[in-house]
Amino acid sequence: MNPVIARSYLSPTLVLLAMDWPDGVQHKDFIGFAVNRTPGFWNPKTKSHEPSSWLPNRINFDGPPPEGQPDFPSDKAPIQKFLWWDARIDEDDRGRSLTYEIWPVRGNKNKQDLVKEAKTVLQVTLPQHEEKGVGTYFNRAVVSSQAFSKKLKAMGVDPKVKPGPENEKILRAWLANDMERVIPDFLDKAGEVVGAIYHLTDNTWIIPALHGFSETKRAAMVYDAKEVRTKSGNKPGPNEPVVAGLGDTVEFHPRDKVAIMHNKFMVSGSGLGAHTNSRPVRVVCGSANYTTAGLTSQANLMHTFDSQDLARYYLERFGLLKENPTLGETAKQNAGWSDMVTVGDAGIRVFFSPEPTGQKKSVDTIVQAIHNARSSVCFCLFTPTDNDLRDACFAAGDNGKMMFGLVNRISKPKDPDVDPEDLRSDQLAALELYHRSKDNRDVIGAEYFHPNTVPQGFEPELLLFPGDPKPPYPPVIIHHKFIIIDAETDTPIIYSGSANMSKNSVNKNDENLLEIVGSRRIAAIYLAEFMRLYEHYRARAAWIHNREEGSKATGFKLAEDSGWCSTHYTPGTPEYKARVKMVCL
Repeated sequence: MNPVIARSYLSPTLVLLAMDWPDGVQHKDFIGFAVNRTPGFWNPKTKSHEPSSWLPNRINFDGPPPEGQPDFPSDKAPIQKFLWWDARIDEDDRGRSLTYEIWPVRGNKNKQDLVKEAKTVLQVTLPQHEEKGVGTYFNRAVVSSQAFSKKLKAMGVDPKVKPGPENEKILRAWLANDMERVIPDFLDKAGEVVGAIYHLTDNTWIIPALHGFSETKRAAMVYDAKEVRTKSGNKPGPNEPVVAGLGDTVEFHPRDKVAIMHNKFMVSGSGLGAHTNSRPVRVVCGSANYTTAGLTSQANLMHTFDSQDLARYYLERFGLLKENPTLGETAKQNAGWSDMVTVGDAGIRVFFSPEPTGQKKSVDTIVQAIHNARSSVCFCLFTPTDNDLRDACFAAGDNGKMMFGLVNRISKPKDPDVDPEDLRSDQLAALELYHRSKDNRDVIGAEYFHPNTVPQGFEPELLLFPGDPKPPYPPVIIHHKFIIIDAETDTPIIYSGSANMSKNSVNKNDENLLEIVGSRRIAAIYLAEFMRLYEHYRARAAWIHNREEGSKATGFKLAEDSGWCSTHYTPGTPEYKARVKMVCL
């Protein structure tokens, strides 16, 4: 009998398990997997880890547990997925070794037998956020999750009412998932900082840290100074209050000669204002705006790089932007991709937009890399509009490669009396999930995040942080801008940064785009975090689809035979490709 084949993809706050049992196709009573972890989960009552714990399942053969009861252990409620994640990772778990024992389970509703001779064991060591000179931070940012709804309930927080300051900070920090510490920690280690910031409004962590830093050390920031256009006239941009408040200690340089100054980066070092002998040492960048929502309720990431060479590229860009050149003058300074630099186990280069009108070397590079993909393409993007890029991703799926996509798209306002120009893009968004090709997708709108659409036994999910004002259209959920190519192979490529992969981001905005090659470690983090988001919303999409097809079911239940996995063993299906590719070493 063949054993289970398993592989882990490790993030500092998440373990994604890919599992396969080749013999499963032979057994009509194959009802899933049981997974046991050693050491087990943290027990707040004993203030210690349990000796071991079964990974839980929210449902069993009869549905979810009764109100107030815990989830089911997977030896009694097998996991009917080939991908499953362990998110019960605490801060002190980082660097800890964990052992996962995985069994296929045969039987039925009344009797579950672990196939002991097919058991496999995975031993993993959880990574730190910063390793080999590269820091990688993903927030949780899923206010529309069961975990967040349960947390509100446990804390006695009304989801419609703004919580008190202490509870709000606890909840926000949980969503930020350590990303709230990135800028304060970056400033703590810095002697001097310069940067280019699109929106700087977070009064919980970033602005207080920048205020404290700038009282004794030099800080200089380029900021987006474009006014907000409305029917009633132009209004000051969101950065103006902090510019007025910190202008005595921070050098602020307004930027208003492009569509938007969309960068989010800082450089640390010494002598950063000098034309010669400047010593940049570190850079922080990513997709997250320096806003409370950007850190907490919108899915985002940040990177830190301990690299003088890479930091110098960003320092040079700051030097250009602070002079506020015109769009045309800025585009003339674009020389294409930087030279490749090595940081730890990764090769990294950067591309700064805008490009000259009619050019898109940055996106063309990504398109070519997608066409050259050996195995897989996963994309997690906010409103990508480049047709060549989207077509390349879909072609990868049509050509037999594993392809998954998660897109926060922009829709038109439904109210004819509302001028689209009066609305921010984060008021016009909905989710699209792609799981093979352009036409094989699910769309999730805000109307589905409602108590009347929740499966039996599940908590109502939210779209907004408790007490946040309700916009007239769905808010941003996925703010990521990354593409992962061949993440499960030994030659992964990642594209990440501030750019939305649109014509505006290429030709009209100040942006920075990273190419990260060769690091299986960083690729695993991206893939694990992508699959966490993708599978979360895929489950929601499955429920929506069943309801739209006229299903009378009131909730989810486990299948009582191997019917749950039939498509996973059917050659050519996206499920088959994912099952096989995700466990390949």
